[in-house]
Amino acid sequence: MPPVELVLRSTRVVTPEGVRPASVTVAGGRIAAVLPYETDVPRGPGVYAPGQHAPGAAVEDLGDDVLLPGLVDTHVHINDPGRAEWEGFATATRAAAAGGITTLVDMPLNSLPPTTTLENLRVKQDAARGRAHVDLGFWGGALPGNLADLRPLHDAGVFGFKGFLSPSGVEEFPSLGPGDLEAAAARIAALGGLLIVHAEDPGHLARAPRPGGPRYSGFLASRPRAAENEAIARLISVARRLGTRVHVLHLSSSDALPMIAAAKADGVRITVETCPHFLTLTAEEVPDGATEFKCCPPIREAANQDALWAGLADGTIDCVVSDHSPCTTDLKVPDFGRAWGGISSLQLGLPAVWTEARRRGHTLHDLARWMSGGPAALAGLRHKGAVEAGRDADFAVLAPDETFTVDPAALHHRNHVTAYAGKTLHGVVRAAWLRGRRITGREPTGLLIERQPSA
Repeated sequence: MPPVELVLRSTRVVTPEGVRPASVTVAGGRIAAVLPYETDVPRGPGVYAPGQHAPGAAVEDLGDDVLLPGLVDTHVHINDPGRAEWEGFATATRAAAAGGITTLVDMPLNSLPPTTTLENLRVKQDAARGRAHVDLGFWGGALPGNLADLRPLHDAGVFGFKGFLSPSGVEEFPSLGPGDLEAAAARIAALGGLLIVHAEDPGHLARAPRPGGPRYSGFLASRPRAAENEAIARLISVARRLGTRVHVLHLSSSDALPMIAAAKADGVRITVETCPHFLTLTAEEVPDGATEFKCCPPIREAANQDALWAGLADGTIDCVVSDHSPCTTDLKVPDFGRAWGGISSLQLGLPAVWTEARRRGHTLHDLARWMSGGPAALAGLRHKGAVEAGRDADFAVLAPDETFTVDPAALHHRNHVTAYAGKTLHGVVRAAWLRGRRITGREPTGLLIERQPSA
């Protein structure tokens, strides 16, 4: 074991066993040990001396600030290269770090080219290299006609494959028809891979009222719960028959929770995420013309939100990730039919979710499970997601009782558009650490990461 290089002490360290006072030692970028708070710090491997620590090691006492595992966000649209004016690797990863996120996995669309071939993946990696402030991996894309590209992408280390069951919003990333879904799911199952799905049924969307104008109610009617429910039922059926491991992206409709729970109980290999905006914002509060609240599937009613929280509490929903989907400010015109759909929240997801979680009686341990451990498990990142020996020394430091009011101009996102503008949130992120180094936002120290082989 290399000598200890860093010690972080806090009266509140969130470990897999719960929240407790502890001293966390770091060696070689990994957590060496989680020791009782008052334990003498190791002077070297296996050697203890009262009041001493390894020569050159940094010791930082965080007091009552909470030491969390660095958050893992597996649903981010960075849009670089090709649409870097919407977002970029430097700005997105800086915003992530400011929000306590230390690992991102980038979605395969909204960049040009999309991550749908090995060649396109290399373009994406070349654009990102040396520009990331947090660790960064990539999803591949599943499109009609790219079955031959799935194995090369899988072998190159993408974390899985994203497909849409309804139009994606960009023409270079077409949706999967029923036959395409079957073919992709069968191929991904043969690879031992993961299929992640934007689940809205195009037939239901086509029959719904067309959105337009400034009223949010019209947009909400255009994306009915039935569209999600039908698409999720189809995905469960495919996963059940083919044995494919599948994941439902950005669950919005709480109506789907019973069928998801039943599928899990039957042994279907399905996991589910939801997002901060579905857990903290409601349809009833969206003002006319406020298209910064527009996303697909949509923010729904308060009663639906209550049911999503219940699904988190009982484990039907596995994790909470951002679906950070930014755009330039000019694309957020005050017309819900024409505005770009996406919510920017990388920097704000942790305090937004914590604000509502604490109100509902949930704990910091729950928060770490939903926003760090769950996403890490989804992506197979065995060295991320928990404060325990052997994991990467990735941390977020949170002052959970302090509040702040969201000022869009203070955000690190490239375009300062957010549905949280003016909201007062609990939880100030003090710092983030990546493999034992504090993230400063000046020197990019993030690595490009790949899927780890199954244990």
